[in-house]
Amino acid sequence: MKFNSRIYVAGHLGLVGSAIIRALKQKGFNNLITRTHAELELLDTVAVQKFFEETKPEYVFLAAAKVGGIHANSTYPADFMRENLIVQTNVIHEAWRNGVEKLLFLGSSCIYPKLCPQPIKEEYLLTGELEPTNDAYALAKIAGIKTCQSYNLQYGTNFISAMPTNLYGINDNFHPENSHVLPALIRKFHEAKLAGSKTVTIWGSGSPRREFLHTDDLADAVLFLMENYNDSEIINVGYGQDQTVTELAETILQVVGFKGRLVFDPSHPDGTPQKILDISKIKSLGWKPGISLKNGLKQVYQWYADQDLPAA
Repeated sequence: MKFNSRIYVAGHLGLVGSAIIRALKQKGFNNLITRTHAELELLDTVAVQKFFEETKPEYVFLAAAKVGGIHANSTYPADFMRENLIVQTNVIHEAWRNGVEKLLFLGSSCIYPKLCPQPIKEEYLLTGELEPTNDAYALAKIAGIKTCQSYNLQYGTNFISAMPTNLYGINDNFHPENSHVLPALIRKFHEAKLAGSKTVTIWGSGSPRREFLHTDDLADAVLFLMENYNDSEIINVGYGQDQTVTELAETILQVVGFKGRLVFDPSHPDGTPQKILDISKIKSLGWKPGISLKNGLKQVYQWYADQDLPAA
């Protein structure tokens, strides 16, 4: 990419998209194309067609998606399936039709089987059953991967797919029910601290192991891949270390400064027992993460506390 290349970031206000925008600006790219949801409805095929014909982007980062935690995925599976399939199909098809030089599709580590070996290698895709609490979202993402591969095969496009692990960062969703585990815990601990609560209840047993990557690290990785990776096969982007949900909660407790104790509610589902990505492939190309979990949490908590968000 040249500094004046026309670069479209789909989903630029979201957790991942906003991090990609920050990284592009920081590196000096100055011809960024963005549209808010109000300006461009990516579910509208005709609107997406018109947008690509008018703007003619040369590079596309496809970070727009409907996302959520276990509760949201379990409650709205039809929405997660339909909206993600339509959005990614519209963008990928118009990228091909309008001669985009390269597109990077953002998948998710939930595409992998629930019980596959750890750490998860790229070749484990489609080797077993998915985690049922988010299989609709996972299947939509798998379809996006296969769509990119199919266009590469049939039309000779250069559409690549990166699979990030669990993400966190500024501009995350801190909704008390529809957020992922890390921002949900930040909110719980923050509100408990303000209320002077004695305990905070954590959904599940606390035993599942999770890996977390700061979105600024992910943004650095996808820019690196846009410059250095040209293969149809998926590539993992992770931190390379994991911890239990209990350990995560204890770290957030310290960062937030909550003085009470943890209580676990095993009536809620744990989800996948462990999920850590094998990142040897991207590391062999020359990229590795740089933001530790504790430092990243301090930054995100400071940002969250400054938002003055309403209580649940």
